[in-house]
Amino acid sequence: MNNYPQASRILVAIDCIIFGFDGKDIKLLLIKRNFEPEKGKWSLMGGFLNAEEDLADGAVRILYNLTGLKDIYVEQLETFGKADRDPGERTVSVVFFALIKIDDHDSEAVKSHNAAWITLDARPKLIFDHEQMVGRAIEHLKYNAALHPIGFELLPERFTIPQLQKLYEAIYNIPIDRRNFSRKLLSTGLLIDTGQKNNNSATKKATLYKLDAERYKTKFHSFWNFMPDSMKSQ
Repeated sequence: MNNYPQASRILVAIDCIIFGFDGKDIKLLLIKRNFEPEKGKWSLMGGFLNAEEDLADGAVRILYNLTGLKDIYVEQLETFGKADRDPGERTVSVVFFALIKIDDHDSEAVKSHNAAWITLDARPKLIFDHEQMVGRAIEHLKYNAALHPIGFELLPERFTIPQLQKLYEAIYNIPIDRRNFSRKLLSTGLLIDTGQKNNNSATKKATLYKLDAERYKTKFHSFWNFMPDSMKSQ
């Protein structure tokens, strides 16, 4: 029943910015649209909110359809609502930010959506205001990765400190001093030594660590200061 007959029709969309890390580069999961408007162009993965669906549930649904993953790191980022942002119809977009372990996703689901992982530097021009959305998400990732341990969401279950360093170097696009970074990471108490070595590592069989999941959950909102202050705003 329509209790607001004089209200204008406005659609609510959900757009998902999905970051992954391949061991060298931060990548963005994008789709090549096979429908109008802007058919054949690149965009974020998104969809319209269902009538009986909460925003967070809608984001989870869209992310699962594209990646085949549940229980991943996702948070609501921002709302974009310029009147002319979508030429198809008046649409407000709620943007969600997700981090996934790139090797865990369903590659067949990605292919079926005409999607691809693309490095940030090589990303194509995106439709509508999606480039602005990605820019805000990159800022958010850089700021929060310096203060909170969200970077671990991009790593496999077991990882080496050199792998973790490469991740942070990819996020900030700068070299990081190995000794200072290692000392700072170990001092957090977030890492558990598995007693195993990475035989494929170029760094003399580097120690494999795993995340202390309980400490991660309870201390997530603590300010860890992983990076120098000058890096947080880059």
